[in-house]
Amino acid sequence: MIELDKLTKRFAQHTAVDALSFSVQPGEVLGFLGPNGAGKSTTMKMLTGFLAPTSGTARLFGHDIRTRTLQAQRLIGYLPEGAPCYADMTVRGFLEFIAEVRGYRGADRRARVAAAAAQVELDAVLGQTIETLSKGFKRRVGLAQAILHDPRVLILDEPTDGLDPNQKHQVRQLIQGLARDKIVIVSTHILEEVTAVCTRAVVIARGRLVADGTPYELESRSRYHQAVTLVSDDPLDEIALAALPGVAGVERNEPGRGITVLAKPGAVIFPPISALIAQQGWAVKELDVERGRLDEVFRTLTRGEAQ
Repeated sequence: MIELDKLTKRFAQHTAVDALSFSVQPGEVLGFLGPNGAGKSTTMKMLTGFLAPTSGTARLFGHDIRTRTLQAQRLIGYLPEGAPCYADMTVRGFLEFIAEVRGYRGADRRARVAAAAAQVELDAVLGQTIETLSKGFKRRVGLAQAILHDPRVLILDEPTDGLDPNQKHQVRQLIQGLARDKIVIVSTHILEEVTAVCTRAVVIARGRLVADGTPYELESRSRYHQAVTLVSDDPLDEIALAALPGVAGVERNEPGRGITVLAKPGAVIFPPISALIAQQGWAVKELDVERGRLDEVFRTLTRGEAQ
């Protein structure tokens, strides 16, 4: 497991990471979230041993990143933001180079390269230079070098940033496949990434932990949790909707998007709304129940408005 214990980094008078503590278990895909300047990249650099903490520490399967740096780093596969690679190398040449740096030689090196390439579906482009690849394939090359040594911990910084929807889907599938027997940490500012691939999310702001839970638990903190949106060509009686038990309020959406009825904390308002629709005979075109809006929770947490 990974344990962060009061991990802190100060630059002169500025505290970039402030006594950050949490743990991650094998099999978890952790979304590491925060606005620009929150301390995400600094935390990743300390966790991977590239930056020494001012105080506190991190342990990877018992290896303290401060005192047993090399032992901890051997357990990590790291994909930096942008997946930087040597553009003039072929995919095969680059992966063989990384394997050699990792200490593999001869048949062992070739086997490692072949296994990593197959796992991320790179066989068709092994002979191409990296500069000729699409962004999606470059991300795959980055993932291949990160998993070449079969690490127990995989740290991915913005793994789908800049990719088109098809490429994002492919990379997310790869991440989910890799997570079966590893700890995966995904540092991202793309909130849809959390619901797409993460089993848990940690949110930091100003270097401090402000939330830790499953995507559903975070969404349930939204004022739109269990809200019901109605779209109808018929006029809707907002007063009658607002008077229903458990209703906290009614919001009118942009033209053509109907209204959203908000629920009080813990209330389930779909059944009484459905009964009112039937009673009034409204011709409703759309009727949706929301899990909650992660972007709204994120803004609230990182503005410091939540408790």
